[in-house]
Amino acid sequence: MVDTVQLEAAAFRRLLRHLNEQRPDVQNIDLMILAGFCRNCLADWYREAAEAAGQPMDRDQAREAVYGMPFAEWKARHQAEATPEQLAAFEAARRRHG
Repeated sequence: MVDTVQLEAAAFRRLLRHLNEQRPDVQNIDLMILAGFCRNCLADWYREAAEAAGQPMDRDQAREAVYGMPFAEWKARHQAEATPEQLAAFEAARRRHG
């Protein structure tokens, strides 16, 4: 029987592949507006989990694990400048979600 942790890990890896390979066009700000989290949040959660398990990890290491490459490289390849509309929607979502 497969352990729940293995299933969760497989689902997490598929989410990362989907976001980074199939949908790199989806901007982090759009994820934040719609879902209240983004790739950077996933990296923060990954780092927190590593540290809770006794494995020190810095922010750059966590982001590379989530993005599949150094964050600066991913940002240069895929991240567009936020539009005024996105920034306004982000602020509205932030007020809604806290």
